[in-house]
Amino acid sequence: MATWVSLQYRFRQPFRASADRAFAWCTDFRSTDARLYQDGRRRSIRWLGPDALIMTDTPARGSGAPRIQRMVRIFPEDRAWTNTHVSGPYRFSQFWYQVLADGSRRSHLEFRGLMLERHPRAPGAAAVARRAKAEGRADALTWRTKLAPALDADLNR
Repeated sequence: MATWVSLQYRFRQPFRASADRAFAWCTDFRSTDARLYQDGRRRSIRWLGPDALIMTDTPARGSGAPRIQRMVRIFPEDRAWTNTHVSGPYRFSQFWYQVLADGSRRSHLEFRGLMLERHPRAPGAAAVARRAKAEGRADALTWRTKLAPALDADLNR
């Protein structure tokens, strides 16, 4: 019988921008955001209201990657948002983001991931820890090499 495994991880990403500006950039969801990933995916955004949207990523043809749909909720008063997978291989996984101030011109992202994976049988604790560490490294790398540099370029011209 298949079992769900919870991979929990977190990281911090510094920004060279005020917390308000970084939060505004991070939550300005647009279909053109897919270009930041440089993998040929297409993105559609459907706003449900001022603080909720459905984001759908469709992979490049022939890539073998799955189509993923997420619901995003935005909490402006906390400079935070959640990203919950509603379809795709990590359905029900949830990611939490918050931008915190580090002075007037610097800030950082606090990221927490709760990724759910389905396995044919329960893996051991060491295997779960290795998977969580690998996923955390991969997500942190995306922020460090693609998203944070784009934020810096857009906001510090």
